[in-house]
Amino acid sequence: MRLLVVEDEQRLAAAVKWGLESHGFTVDVVHTGPDALWAAEENEYAAIILDVMLPGLNGFRVCASLRRTGITTPIMMLTAKDGEYDQAEGLDTGADDYLTKPFSYVVLVARIRALLRRSGSVRAELEVGDLVIDPAARSCRRGETAIELTAREFGILECLVRRRDVVVTKREILEQVWDANYDGDVNVVEVHISALRRKIDQPFGRKTLETVRGMGYRLTGSASV
Repeated sequence: MRLLVVEDEQRLAAAVKWGLESHGFTVDVVHTGPDALWAAEENEYAAIILDVMLPGLNGFRVCASLRRTGITTPIMMLTAKDGEYDQAEGLDTGADDYLTKPFSYVVLVARIRALLRRSGSVRAELEVGDLVIDPAARSCRRGETAIELTAREFGILECLVRRRDVVVTKREILEQVWDANYDGDVNVVEVHISALRRKIDQPFGRKTLETVRGMGYRLTGSASV
């Protein structure tokens, strides 16, 4: 699940990115108001974490501009501006939540998950046949058998489950599970796909994770070997 973090203080931005990625999110980071507008308009995010004091355009104006253009992505203000009028302005301009600095990562992650649940981005469970994932708990099972996945494996599987029966390209997977600026070897996806098959298909005599040659990957129902 891909998030946009907008924070001008680069050390804090890197720390927030690391903290959210450790909880299984894919995170893009920008540092200015204009870059935030561009990123939000060009990419699809599950949520935006937005500072207020930004170069070029403050967070209140970024939020208001996004709402005027019809972008409904959930927005959480994450800022040192803790006055009640600041919080009211943030919410009135279209933000869905407001968290002040300093903050707890535990609370930040919990509030992001609550934000995603309210927006419908996170459902309790997603199913493809008897394969079930829980995005909030980051858990996976086939039938009653639990399956342990790494963060990358879970991210790829979630991406495929949300688009079941649709071919998803390597580049789309990289953008959703790594980040928009990934410029490494695209074949890294194949390594994780092979690992996923060994966990979700082979032990159960299934072939649900398909390679569509020259195009990408597709997750289908309960195809057997």
